[in-house]
Amino acid sequence: MAIIETDAVLHEAHRDNHTHRDVNGGWLRPAVFGAMDGLVSNLALMTGVAGGAVSQQTIVITGLAGLAAGAFSMAAGEYTSVASQRELVEAELAVERRELRKHPKDEMAELAALYEARGVDAPLAGEVARQLSRDPEQALEIHAR
Repeated sequence: MAIIETDAVLHEAHRDNHTHRDVNGGWLRPAVFGAMDGLVSNLALMTGVAGGAVSQQTIVITGLAGLAAGAFSMAAGEYTSVASQRELVEAELAVERRELRKHPKDEMAELAALYEARGVDAPLAGEVARQLSRDPEQALEIHAR
């Protein structure tokens, strides 16, 4: 007995098992950077203190204090960085939203040019831009990329 799989069945199976990882940074990069920074700086701190011929207890306490200070510093830095990036993105979106409202034809032409730059034929790019521009939030999302 033969099993016949149609394109629709294959597409459905592919869609159900198909995922992509977020490779735009996310949490991994700062986590690796923070771990490496914390290990290297804490090791250097403890080595320096140990060179002063102090007790093991002092070295351990120094290491724990360095660990706590480093963790707080990294958390504060990451928070500030993310907040600054979010504020910048929100400001840029406000500018683009205003431009879409004030100059819709120019923004539609810009949108068509974006698609043409990606290899879409000019007439089709213009039609896509017209259709997307019907919904200002959809057009904003495309412009913001």
